Amino acid sequence: MSSLLRRTKIVATLGPATDDPTVLRDMVEAGVDVVRLNFSHGQVADHARRVELVRRAAASAGRYVGVLGDLQGPKIRIDRFAGGKVQLADGAPFTLDASLPIDAGSETAVGIAYKKLPQDVFVGDVLLLNDGQISLQVEAIDGPRISTRVLVGGELGNNKGINRQGGGLSAGALTDKDRDDIRTAAALKVDYLAVSFARDAADMNEARSLLREAGGHALTVAKIERAEAIKNLPNIVRASDAVMVARGDLGVEMGYAELAGLQKQIIQEARHQNRVVITATQMMESMITNTIPTRAEVSDVANAVMDGSDAVMLSAETASGKHPTKVVEAMAQIIVGAEKYQVAHVRIRLRNSGQFERSDEAIAAAVMYTANHLNVRAIVAMTESGSTALWMSRVRSDIPIYAFTRHEMTRSRVTLYRGVYPVAFDVTDKDPHAFYYSVFRLLLELKLVTEGDFVILTKGELSGVAGGTNSMKILQVIRGPDAA
Repeated sequence: MSSLLRRTKIVATLGPATDDPTVLRDMVEAGVDVVRLNFSHGQVADHARRVELVRRAAASAGRYVGVLGDLQGPKIRIDRFAGGKVQLADGAPFTLDASLPIDAGSETAVGIAYKKLPQDVFVGDVLLLNDGQISLQVEAIDGPRISTRVLVGGELGNNKGINRQGGGLSAGALTDKDRDDIRTAAALKVDYLAVSFARDAADMNEARSLLREAGGHALTVAKIERAEAIKNLPNIVRASDAVMVARGDLGVEMGYAELAGLQKQIIQEARHQNRVVITATQMMESMITNTIPTRAEVSDVANAVMDGSDAVMLSAETASGKHPTKVVEAMAQIIVGAEKYQVAHVRIRLRNSGQFERSDEAIAAAVMYTANHLNVRAIVAMTESGSTALWMSRVRSDIPIYAFTRHEMTRSRVTLYRGVYPVAFDVTDKDPHAFYYSVFRLLLELKLVTEGDFVILTKGELSGVAGGTNSMKILQVIRGPDAA
């Protein structure tokens, strides 16, 4: 149970480097809490096989590991070059031509996969290619052709992404491929579904609606990576269950100098609305090849933790890197180090109305206020949906919150909540004393408390009702009369 010392969760992307069951088992034992399926790569069979491997590895390690499916979204790209790549010189003319054949790119022009691009741009716009490494200024638009001048040149390869500086490209968040992948995500019973390049609440509502139609129950994650998402931030956060600070494309559209401030703003907004927040992209990038992180990467992960992230995410570091287990171990160590320096008490936040809207919110606030003024070893939330545990995790981060639930879906879901740990438990005792003793026995068996510790327990009077938590008890752990 040593991993319980770490409160911030680790999301690791699956890929070729994790396909060895031994590697995956080692990563789970090293502390991976949630795995990410990147639908931009691989076939349905690959994703299904990886989910099965993860669930087996988690069961064998006696842990719960959540699954996050990440949609590709409308990556706006150039087409391909006849020679594979070209060198663009500063000041040279270069044309983006929607009418060119897909493989006919040259040093003077290339096709574009997103055919509406000529209608989306204006003379004077700056287009950024290859994650911002190449920039082009639009000089003229003639039907399907966009004539540009190279501001910053360099090597340009096939299928590289296009962004407009400041955002504003109109491609919808969901492509036909994404709609297929939503059905795959539902079939694989993922716990979270991340929507790439979401612009507004409507994009998130559409994704959720398609997921429910396909029989999926995952919570939705808005990836904040477009300028439009920043403009609509409060609404897009409200329409989502979680958000991801997706710093790759966000840094390109908004400018890398803005990125640190935007990260803090997004995390603050998510926590203000009691949403889960993941910080992602290039967190331990050097460990794709190296065995230890750079000092800058250590600071980056630590700052994301201290900003209040629920989880920090690894991408290529685990999907295709040389040391997937080592990178998880290093990230876990950095998180524990950062959490020692974090302020534990956070002001209890009310909704905009200044009122609690649900009984479980009120109970969660009462529990955390009490815990702040009483020496409590643990908080036990008897929960159907996990919502009470989520509310509590927004307020206090240094007292472990154990989500006792009979639902496998809820146990997998809370793997992403900061400072919340899933425990399998079904209420079978109708007698209150027998019920409390069964809770104490399990806490003691799992070595989560010792006899004599104080715990706070929350539950609903009607078991089996989601959102029905309406009571809290302060209890001292004692062994029951039938304990050995």
